[in-house]
Amino acid sequence: MATAAAAASQVAVSAPVVSSRGARSSRIQGGSNLSFTNRSWIGTTLASESKVAAQRRHVSKVLCSVQQASKSKVAVTPLHLESAKEPPLNTYKPKGPYTATIVSVERAVGPNAPGETCHVVIDHGGNVPYWEGQSYGIIPPGENPKKPGNPQNVRLYSIASTRYGDSFDGKTASLCVRRAVYYDPQTGKEDPSKNGVCSNFLCNSKPGDKIQLTGPSGKIMLLPEDDPNATHIMIATGTGVAPYRGYLRRMFMEDVPNYRFGGLAWLFLGVANSDSLLYDEEFTSYLKQYPDNFRFDKALSREQKNKNGGKMYVQDKIEEYSDEIFKLLDGGAHIYFCGLKGMMPGIQETLKKVAEQRGESWDQKLSQLKKNKQWHVEVY
Repeated sequence: MATAAAAASQVAVSAPVVSSRGARSSRIQGGSNLSFTNRSWIGTTLASESKVAAQRRHVSKVLCSVQQASKSKVAVTPLHLESAKEPPLNTYKPKGPYTATIVSVERAVGPNAPGETCHVVIDHGGNVPYWEGQSYGIIPPGENPKKPGNPQNVRLYSIASTRYGDSFDGKTASLCVRRAVYYDPQTGKEDPSKNGVCSNFLCNSKPGDKIQLTGPSGKIMLLPEDDPNATHIMIATGTGVAPYRGYLRRMFMEDVPNYRFGGLAWLFLGVANSDSLLYDEEFTSYLKQYPDNFRFDKALSREQKNKNGGKMYVQDKIEEYSDEIFKLLDGGAHIYFCGLKGMMPGIQETLKKVAEQRGESWDQKLSQLKKNKQWHVEVY
């Protein structure tokens, strides 16, 4: 029986990396460099850079607005997207999906990243609105192998953009997709017959291709906005960073009249190496522009060592800043976890150890965080 190819190098887990959320783990072959329709999103590569550096710079530049170089925020429309009192839920269901159109598929990692991840922009024409932290369902083409004559099952993907999309007009949504590739444990060779159906479909898509969309769904990861000065601690492995990209663009990039963020956003991202970092230039620009409101810590398992000399996983970074994190949680901070299901045991173990060192019961603390709606988890 084949196992998932993309090893969970950003977290210490032994289980196969098979996404129960429809292979949100994915990989694009050939790295097609398709451009966004909004050309202002394309950065310029310096001729003097090395070939590898130039490739990485291009990848990140296409995902990073040139407008970020300025303190001024980007105007968004239509503002009636702010007026809903409740998030939209299941506007389109599996039996009646919406036919959306692929705008672009961009390679989102550098050449030395294990596996391959894409940034996929989808045009929904403003007909499938969503809130930050929600997910879309994708129905890949073809017949369900377990139910002949029926369509494929829905695969869920966290949305990696704000409700206004990458073009700021409320008509697009973005997904962060890593191609699921499987290897036979007996031979160690890739088994193309078992590759992730939906992730490969999305990563192979071309501009103009049609896709079947359901949703949006989910309330667990919605960004609480009742207190614009709140603290938000965001912990992700790999493509689990998707909802946080939406949060951060809303906080720091977009000019949203009714949401002026003045709190602290602290992102912890665990990936294999520097080339695996997603939206790195985008996040780094926030550090430069909003040093008092944004912190960004990376756990690079193949490049960094933890305090014991082992690989640096995201839970090691959490332990490194545990005293500060616990004080922030005691002060009402929200904490979010998104990524591989295998990330949670190591993180929970770390938090429990820290709590005990502080003379606290982690079970009681966790119960209180959940009761206060400070605890947000979405794993797959």
